Order: sequence, then C-alpha cells, then structure tokens
Amino acid sequence: MTFAKRFMVLAAAAGSLRAAGPALAEGGVHAKPWQLGLPEPATPVAEFIYTFHQNLFYLITIIALFVLALMIYVMVRFNARANPVASKTTHNTLVEVLWTVIPILILVGVAIPSFKLLYLQRNIPAPDMTIKVIGNPSWNWTYEYPDLGLNEDGSAKVSFTDVPVVVPVGKIVKTIITSDPEGIIHAWTVRDFGIKSDAIPGRLNEDWFQATREGVFYGQCSELCGKDHAYMPIEVHVVSQDKFDAWAKAMLETGDAAAAAKLLAALEAGTKTLAQN
Repeated sequence: MTFAKRFMVLAAAAGSLRAAGPALAEGGVHAKPWQLGLPEPATPVAEFIYTFHQNLFYLITIIALFVLALMIYVMVRFNARANPVASKTTHNTLVEVLWTVIPILILVGVAIPSFKLLYLQRNIPAPDMTIKVIGNPSWNWTYEYPDLGLNEDGSAKVSFTDVPVVVPVGKIVKTIITSDPEGIIHAWTVRDFGIKSDAIPGRLNEDWFQATREGVFYGQCSELCGKDHAYMPIEVHVVSQDKFDAWAKAMLETGDAAAAAKLLAALEAGTKTLAQN
C-alpha cells in the first residue's frame, strides 16, 4: 500500500471516530472495556471541554501526520543515493512565510474556542441554588445549603459532612468553595461536571455547574493535601426536583443527613423498580 493510500485510510478512520465519539464514550460515570474517548459529559461546561479536547486531538493528529509525511518525503527524495548533488539553496521566501503564518493562524484558531470556554466557565449565570463546600483539616468535605434556610447565627440549617451532595437536575448550582481557616489547601473536582476549584483557607472561590441528566457522579480532592488525600471522595446525586424536595424536607425536619440519604436511596430504588416494570 502506498503512503498516500495509508494516509487516506488513517484520515477515514479518524473521521469515523469523530462521528462515533459520543457513542464510543457512552456509559458516563464508569469506563467500559475498549471504550474510546472521554466519558459522556454531564454539564454544558464539560460538553464544551470534551468537544474542544476532541477537536484538538484531530488537529494534532493531522499536524503530526503532515510532519511525518514531510520527513519521509525528504528522506526518500533527498538522500545521497537519489540526490547525489545536494542543492545549495539557503533561503526560500515563500516557504519561510508559510511556516510562520500558518502556525500563527492555527494558534489563533485554537485561542478563539479556548477563550469561549474560559468565559463559559468563569461567567457564572444567575443560580437556582447555592452550595458552600468546605475542605476540612480532617480530610473530608462539609456542605452547606444556605438557600434552604439560615439559623439565627447565620449558619445554614442544612449542613453535613461526609455525606453525598444532592442537587436537582437542570438547575444552575453555584458552588462557593473554601477550606477551614485552620486547614490546608484542597481542590473540589468532579470530572463529569468539568469543575475543579481550589479550596483555600480564608478565600472563597466561586464556580458553577448545571447537570443535564440524572445519575450519581464522582470526584475527588485534586490537591496533594497530606496523608489522607486519597480518602477525600466526592459523590454527587443528581435527581428530579420531586426527589430533591423530599430529601430537603427530610433534612430540614430531622437534620439527619444519613436518614435523608436513606430516604433518597429508597426513592431512587422505587423509580428503578417502576422503570423495570
């Protein structure tokens, strides 16, 4: 097979992978055997990141194949056997202009969606609800829901530690992320949401996400924060509005996060049973 035919086969394969991208990455939270591509995104930001990553991958592949083709051409066309009398050419204005202008245009083309992504991430829309995330010195997370009510001292009525976060699907959630003043730096990261924010003592960092589908999504502390860094998992349950309201009501009435979590699990199990029937 000639080099040109090989190049066409590779290009066709790359096009097929691009068309099948979402299907190949199906499964969302958990990877599957022989899965290709990133997991299915669960927020608009994560979807933009996934698309940007895939497009850069194809661009880099094309550039790498082009450079490889040039190298092979030079090795075959200008080796000592095929070209015993070497050219004494030292400059070529057209070539020098092309290899300067084309990379600039490529970088500009990459910068435009990069700035769009940055704006999407940092321009926080009007939230439907707010969650305060606190990284603790004991290597765990505390979550507060100020929108569900405040105590007389200004603290959130719904506050819990080391229990999964619960949010309604389709709602814009603003996160206020910090770390205990006596603690160290952590980082609250949920891959499928495209969110990663440092939790710094004495500083508030804002971020946001809008889950587009129900499910359970996992994350972890992404800052090397000490001996128990590996034991700071994050678990976010994205549920329907009805289930979230039931969970929030249980939290307000009992203040028991574990009991509210059991109620939510029962509701989710009931939904699965109805779906199976």
